[in-house]
Amino acid sequence: MNIQALLSEKVSQAMMAVGAPADCEPMVRQSARVQFGDYQANGIMAVAKKLGQQPRQLAEQVVQHLALNGIASKVEIAGPGFINIFLAPEWLAQQTEAALASPRLGVAPVDAQTIVIDYSAPNVAKEMHVGHVRSTIIGDAAARTLEFLGHKVIRANHVGDWGTQFGMLIAWLEKQQREHHEAIALADLEAFYREAKKAYDEDAAFAERARGYVVKLQGGDEYCRTMWKKLVDITMTQNQTVYDRLNVTLTRNDVMGESLYNDMLPGIVADLKAKGLAVESEGATVVFLDEFKNKEGEPMGVIVQKKDGGYLYTTTDIACAKYRYEQLHADRVLYYIDSRQHQHLMQAWTIVRKAGYVPESVPLEHHMFGMMLGKDGRPFKTRSGGTIKLSDLLDEAVERATALVSEKNPEMDADELRKLANIVGIGAVKYADLSKSRTTDYIFDWDNMLAFEGNTAPYMQYAYTRVLSVFRKAGIDENAQLEGAIQLNDEREAQLAARLLQFEETITLVARDGTPHVMCAYLYDLAGLFSGFYEHCPILAAEDAAVRQSRLKLALLTARTLKQGLDTLGIETVERM
Repeated sequence: MNIQALLSEKVSQAMMAVGAPADCEPMVRQSARVQFGDYQANGIMAVAKKLGQQPRQLAEQVVQHLALNGIASKVEIAGPGFINIFLAPEWLAQQTEAALASPRLGVAPVDAQTIVIDYSAPNVAKEMHVGHVRSTIIGDAAARTLEFLGHKVIRANHVGDWGTQFGMLIAWLEKQQREHHEAIALADLEAFYREAKKAYDEDAAFAERARGYVVKLQGGDEYCRTMWKKLVDITMTQNQTVYDRLNVTLTRNDVMGESLYNDMLPGIVADLKAKGLAVESEGATVVFLDEFKNKEGEPMGVIVQKKDGGYLYTTTDIACAKYRYEQLHADRVLYYIDSRQHQHLMQAWTIVRKAGYVPESVPLEHHMFGMMLGKDGRPFKTRSGGTIKLSDLLDEAVERATALVSEKNPEMDADELRKLANIVGIGAVKYADLSKSRTTDYIFDWDNMLAFEGNTAPYMQYAYTRVLSVFRKAGIDENAQLEGAIQLNDEREAQLAARLLQFEETITLVARDGTPHVMCAYLYDLAGLFSGFYEHCPILAAEDAAVRQSRLKLALLTARTLKQGLDTLGIETVERM
């Protein structure tokens, strides 16, 4: 049930009935304060200006034509022409019953699209670090959300598995295997990469051999391909361990590395030339874009092939977009890449559109994000200034959560403690990020993220267990069928019911804009409303059996909504804390 969509349609029909144009925007929004009702229609002023009428007089006419019988208990006009809508408790009760009976919490099916989501994007022969956190977990929340709504989601892990550095890495792997007489596991990928780079810089013979391997690899040499594949496999095996710990849905089947598009690049450059988009400039092949200007105010040149014949990231990204439309049949493509890559992507996509590789009807969306900062306001690093490995960050999260949980539960069994600490610790790291607007930088703070108060994972996980505790105390299985009808006699019951029914509006907004913090804010608000309802509306102690059953139903829908909402974020729940 999308109440906002329903009311928007009703208000729009009433506006057209009094002479407003068909494209008028009713601007129906959830009310910020209860005294203004459940929803407000704020579009009257703009339409009144177009029609040359007084806003309040137009609002009065609209209200007369507003067909909300059985839906609203009261409609009033406020200020210069705002329309406040108070939903009828009886109608809310009916819709809440329907949501509780639905395995999808009453969320209506969508017109399914094929949506490609580009996220995580680690590099081969390097361990994942904190810089990969935001792309990985925000992208995964988007994938989970869109899948819940019914879309076909294709996860694209755009792994950096191609380029000139692979000659260096292959040569070093060969040297290690020859000296150690066995296959090595690359336990420390960072050390492996550093040592290979050092040998490349200091050993001329090694560097020459490495450069030769680049040419052979790009030419399809079987030995070089085998060594390259070994590097990719070792790296992605380690990365998969991190994904599994993070409760992220990426698998090896989702890897779509830069190498996938390598064979497309010569054809794309040739096609751009044939279409007159790319020209020779100082030996390189360049596309000049009027949409982007250099410091001299001239069209910016975007290189798609270097003087030596090599290709650039832009060329790969052009091929990538083309592949996703032509081969994956994408209706929509989302990129979760940091904000510093925005101009690069915009340039690549401008060329993609000009070349006709992806039609305008298929959105290419850069859902950019800010950086994770330390308390000093600088990029989050180790005390010595080094990059923090993602596995080390997760280890510390679990260690801190273990201390926190064991302090609150000194008698807890060791296995249960380990499991709970893992869920709380990992959930805390993810939720701290997801609850912040993705477009801004945010401060990483262990104390805040592991607090049991405020908009944090531990608080939300505890809120869920608190609802379930009602059913344990009653000796009722939360999966059991509850009898009787929902009745909303108390103001807090009606407020909780209305917020529960706003789940679809919330998840639709998250899916449209890629903003998981909106879901976090909704769940936090829902948990707060349940807390007020729990304190002022006795459930198990209710004197009337029908009221008790009704309130149990509200509690059950709250539990299911909290769990489903957290699941779209990739945050695990537990039944006891």
